[in-house]
Amino acid sequence: MKKSIIAITAAVTLLFSANNIQANTAKSEITAIEAADSQLQNVYDAYFTVKDALIKSDSKLTSAKAKDLLNAITAVKMDKLKSNEHTVWMKVVKKLTADAKNISATTDLKKQRETFKSLSKNTYDLIKVSSPEQPIYKQYCPMADADWLSKEKAVKNPYYGSSMLTCGNVVETIK
Repeated sequence: MKKSIIAITAAVTLLFSANNIQANTAKSEITAIEAADSQLQNVYDAYFTVKDALIKSDSKLTSAKAKDLLNAITAVKMDKLKSNEHTVWMKVVKKLTADAKNISATTDLKKQRETFKSLSKNTYDLIKVSSPEQPIYKQYCPMADADWLSKEKAVKNPYYGSSMLTCGNVVETIK
């Protein structure tokens, strides 16, 4: 009888240990995926704050937000990215970094907006291969002959601010 109880106790303990190990492994995998997703999400969120500052035509705020973007870019751990994201990241990271530095280094709104064109193109290339948390709208302004990305479908033009706030249209929805 004692041997039966000991055997049953050992079997139950072994079963719970195996389930716990399996659960911890699954949690680790989910955490790794979330870390990769949040790394790029931080870059995207910082990009959107730069865009919003340009919409307000606030060059000092734009410069400050570009510094935040630069910090988000440098915080990305490439080894945590998915394969397709890593491939594109390697192609655009130098340009993203240079654009963020150039925007942060000046308070000349015209120069910031000109550099934002390149920043938007490279951010688009990256966001296109990732899975954004929500739909992202690629918008186009014919007057500036430039695109930008937005979380909102409504057009708010970062290239002309209040002077031509709604100039442009949605050309693509990224999901």
